[in-house]
Amino acid sequence: MHAALLDEAHRAIEKKLPERGNDYRLGYHLSPPAGWMNDPNGLVFFRGEYHMFYQHHPYSAQWGPMHWGHAKSRDLVHWEHLPIALAPSEPYDRDGCFSGSAVVADDTLYLIYTGHQWLGETRNDEQIRQVQCLASSADGITFTKQGVVLQTPPDPSIMHWRDPKVWRRDGQWWMALGARQGDDPQLLLYRSADLHHWEYLSCALQGRREPDGYMWECPDIFELDGCDVFLYSPQGLKPCGYDNWNLYQNSYRTGRLDDSGQFTPCGELHELDHGHDFYAAQTLLAPDGRRLLWAWMDMWESPMPSQAQHWCGALSLPRELSRDGDRLRMRPARELTALRQSQTLLQIDEVASTSHVLDVQGALLEFELELDLAGSSAERFGLALRCSEDGRERTLLYFDAMARRLVLDRQYSGAGVSGVRSVPIAPGQTRIALRVFLDRSSIEVFVDDGAYTLSSRIYPRPDSLLASAFAVNGTGCFGSMSAWRLADLQI
Repeated sequence: MHAALLDEAHRAIEKKLPERGNDYRLGYHLSPPAGWMNDPNGLVFFRGEYHMFYQHHPYSAQWGPMHWGHAKSRDLVHWEHLPIALAPSEPYDRDGCFSGSAVVADDTLYLIYTGHQWLGETRNDEQIRQVQCLASSADGITFTKQGVVLQTPPDPSIMHWRDPKVWRRDGQWWMALGARQGDDPQLLLYRSADLHHWEYLSCALQGRREPDGYMWECPDIFELDGCDVFLYSPQGLKPCGYDNWNLYQNSYRTGRLDDSGQFTPCGELHELDHGHDFYAAQTLLAPDGRRLLWAWMDMWESPMPSQAQHWCGALSLPRELSRDGDRLRMRPARELTALRQSQTLLQIDEVASTSHVLDVQGALLEFELELDLAGSSAERFGLALRCSEDGRERTLLYFDAMARRLVLDRQYSGAGVSGVRSVPIAPGQTRIALRVFLDRSSIEVFVDDGAYTLSSRIYPRPDSLLASAFAVNGTGCFGSMSAWRLADLQI
C-alpha cells in the first residue's frame, strides 16, 4: 500500500513539472519540484550527506494530506531531489504524515513523525487524533513504516500533541513534543533506549494562553555553548510593540534541561527572525560541531503567487547558530560563499536626499555593506532592491533615524505582498553591518554579524532587476559595499 501510494505521488509530480512556471522559482533555495512545501523536518547527516525532509503535498500547490518530501546535499549548496519518503497510507496516518525528525542508529536512518487523523470534517481541529510513528531505511531512500510508538498522550484531555524532535543525550534517546491542553501550551518529554519503547518523563515546561499562546509547534531542544536552548513555534501570540506581527512566530528561550526532564528558563522569550516569512525552524548538529538551522520561508495565510505556477513554498538558507548571552546569533552557513560568482566593488560614500543607481543588477545577488549612522543626517537611508524601470516595484531596506530601527519594507515588492518589519538599533550604535541575499522571490537580511535577521518572500516581475542607494531628507553615508552575482542552481 505505502509503495503504491508513493508511486502515485511521484507520478503526480512528474505530471506537473512540464506545467510549472518559473517566474518566481528560487535559484539557490530548496523548493519542491512541484506541489506544496511547508515545515522542514528530519534534518540529519547520514553516510556523508545532509538529508532534508519537508512537509509536502505533491498533488497540488495547496496544503493537503502531508507527505514527506526528501532532498540531500554534500555541501549545503547543491541539493538533489530524492523520491518522496512518506505518504499517508495507514489507518494511524491516513490524513497526513505530520512533522517530526530523523536520527541515525546502527547505520539505519529512522524517521519519527506524527500520524494525523481527522475524526470529523477535514481541517476541523476540534476533532482529531494524533499518534507518534516510526519508519526506517537501510539506504536512506526507501522507508518502511514500523507503526505507532506512542499511542496516547499522558493526559487523555490532550488532543493536539505533535512534531516529535528526537536526539541523543547521555546514551539514551530523548523526544520533545509540543502539546495543547485546553488553550494552554505544553512541552512534553519522553525517553527511550531503542526508539520503539518510550517512557514519559514530564511536562518539561507549562505555558498559559496569555501570554504564551495556545500551542508550541515544532519544538527543538539542543545544547549550545554550554546552555540549553528551547526553540519552538508558538501559535496565538499577540503583537507587542514591533514584535510578533506575523500570524505565527518562531521563538526561543535559553535555560537548563535536567535529567528528570524539567526545563528551567533563564532568559527572556525572543523572536528568532523578524521578517514576514519564517516558521517551523529546526536544527541539525553537523559533523564538525556546528548547530545549523533551516526554517520554512513562508507564512500561513500569506499571499503565495507561485501557487498559480503549480508550486509553493521554500526553505531558508542554512544558518550557523551561536549564543550571545541569552540571545542567539544566526550567520549564513560558511558554505554559501560557493554561490558567489562575479564580484562588484561599489563606492557610494554619500547620497544626499536622492537615489544613486548601483552598478549591479539581477535577481540573484548578495550584498555586504555598512551604513554609517554617525556621519549621516538623513531621516531614512539605505537600499532599494529588485526595482522596476518605472519605480513602481521596489523592496526597501533602510535605517529609520527617528525610530532607530532597521526597516524591511515590502509595500511595493510585487504580486500580493505588503507590510513592514524592523529590528532595533541600539542607542549610540554608529554603524550597521549588513549581509543581504536576494533570490527571485525572497530576501534574507543578516544584521550586525547575525544579531538579527529578517527573512521575507517578495514577488517582483522578472524584469525588476535594478538596485539603488537612497536617502530621504538629508545625507546618508555608506561604508564599503561589495555585491556578488550568485549561481542559479534552480534547485
